[in-house]
Amino acid sequence: MVERAFRSAVVTGGAHGIGRAIARDLAASGWHVAVFDVDTAALERLEGARGIHAIACDLSRERDIEAAVAEAGLSHIDLLVNNGGPANPASGPLETMSLKDWNSWIGPHLTGTFLTTRECLPALRAAKGAVVNIASTRALQSEPDTYGYAAAKGGVVALTHAMAVGLGPDLRVNAIAPGWINTGETELSQADHAQHPAGRVGEPEDIVQAVRYLASARFVTGQVLVVDGGMTRKMIYD
Repeated sequence: MVERAFRSAVVTGGAHGIGRAIARDLAASGWHVAVFDVDTAALERLEGARGIHAIACDLSRERDIEAAVAEAGLSHIDLLVNNGGPANPASGPLETMSLKDWNSWIGPHLTGTFLTTRECLPALRAAKGAVVNIASTRALQSEPDTYGYAAAKGGVVALTHAMAVGLGPDLRVNAIAPGWINTGETELSQADHAQHPAGRVGEPEDIVQAVRYLASARFVTGQVLVVDGGMTRKMIYD
């Protein structure tokens, strides 16, 4: 990344959970951060934070993304974090899924990643910046009835290496595949923690640390960094 008086980032899905933790960490480190999110109420709570410019944006809508990037007004983007999309992976049985259901995951997660990166390209190239796509371990393994989410995150993984090859050497593009990350929505049991080889469920800060690394690792591109406390390496038999 190019050294300037301050660095700029765009974080999609930055009003909640992992995205909010990433945005706050960057802002606390002196970055100027544009946060795109569809949740306007959560954006209002975030807007007062120093260094954060909260912008309402539906990541499944091309015009929304174009308008959000224009409103951000960044001539240089050192880091783009594509994190937007619904976090709940459960879709129900395949035979009852509608196309609308399918697109509720594919739209913001996969198409939104493509569109946001495309719109940010001039500013990313000007900064020789980095792109970090937030995928999921569900791109690598599945539970029943998670079709749309798994397909969307699998697409993000494939798009990551395609972008790394197609947009290099100007840009580096990597992905993070989080496992179970505690964002506060559910109460955790000791068994939840104990099933992880690392001994605990993940925290948003674990993903923040991975973003910091990929934002600065100048010889790393096209990779998927799994951050899951070892769960994808653990054999489980019923």
